[in-house]
Amino acid sequence: MSQLKRIASICTLVCLSLTTVLQPASGHRSQPLETYHRAWQLVKDNYFDSNFNGRNWNEFEHKFDGQIKNNQDAYKCIKVMLESLNDPYTRFLDPRAFQDENDAIDAHIVGIGINLRQDKEHLIVARTIEDGPAEKAGVRKEDEIVSVDGINAVGMTPEQAADHIRGKIGTTVQLTLKTKGQVHGVSITRDQIVIKAVTTRLLPNNIGYIGLNTFISNNAAEEFKAALHKYANADGLVVDLRDNPGGLLSNALDISNYLLEGGAIVSTVSRNGRHTQIADGTPVTRQPMVVLVNDDSASASEILASALKDNGRATIVGTKTFGKGLVQEINRLPGGAAIHITVSRYLTPSGADIHKIGVIPDIYVDKKEEVENVATRLLKEKIASLKAPIRTSVNNVAVTR
Repeated sequence: MSQLKRIASICTLVCLSLTTVLQPASGHRSQPLETYHRAWQLVKDNYFDSNFNGRNWNEFEHKFDGQIKNNQDAYKCIKVMLESLNDPYTRFLDPRAFQDENDAIDAHIVGIGINLRQDKEHLIVARTIEDGPAEKAGVRKEDEIVSVDGINAVGMTPEQAADHIRGKIGTTVQLTLKTKGQVHGVSITRDQIVIKAVTTRLLPNNIGYIGLNTFISNNAAEEFKAALHKYANADGLVVDLRDNPGGLLSNALDISNYLLEGGAIVSTVSRNGRHTQIADGTPVTRQPMVVLVNDDSASASEILASALKDNGRATIVGTKTFGKGLVQEINRLPGGAAIHITVSRYLTPSGADIHKIGVIPDIYVDKKEEVENVATRLLKEKIASLKAPIRTSVNNVAVTR
């Protein structure tokens, strides 16, 4: 795994390797001003595009000095500065958002257990966390949140809604929901939530199903490996990456390594050149595999899907993926805030740049109810063509019996 460690600290959404907070070099700057200048310097030194998307980055060094009196001033000016790059992935996190992100990486958060998306001006539940307070209270995917504690949610961004929904463990939040046109209220008690990256079930014809919901948790790769062992005696595997927005690059590298006999996993291209990550050739399993994707499969999901597709390891079924081919690194700022900085773009093993394009499935299926059926049919055909079933040993060695 030594080759994988070279960029394990870089992530497609977040990472744990945080840059050291530097003290003011001048010795007299206020912390808010130092926070702004630290953000400017980090982008100057690390942004993947040395032309800064056509902006003169030097003009921002002292542009707001006279306007920064407190932390809120610094945060506003940093946001304006970053937005000038026209890169939605290079962004600012205030201390609260940064803490939430770290909690998600640690796989423990306090809340009600929902992910939100915005559909025009409406807040929609994109996913509920299994066994979380919201799911237990009857909240379901695709429910619309009409209000939060009596506050109209129409026009709220997911981030604004999260600010209202957050709270201390044991306290309650009142949601008004619209479910299939019917409006109803629900009271949900906030609790500590353990984020599970993987769900499993056994499909007909002895096919193991592994749903990978996120790459953000530190535990995602180990959970995935445990699922491979759980279905060591399955005749084939369905790996579901639908609605998976990505997470830690290190998880995508590790999981690819569990499944590939060799070959490139991904190449990253930064100011310092191109670096290709190669699988170490000791897969956990060689079982036949189909991978499911959709237009919400993004970032680390696309790295994994591309690695398996380009190396001929799996058949990709579903719809074109989201198309996020940029890698971010998170950097801590003085005072507890942080910024994500795009530090490189990535290429698939075949050399393709999928940014704003997506991964094209081998078999296009746009009907959600048909995707699993197509996957199991493909696997049945593949399994029938084998001379003997392929199994996974408990010693992490893929074998044929």
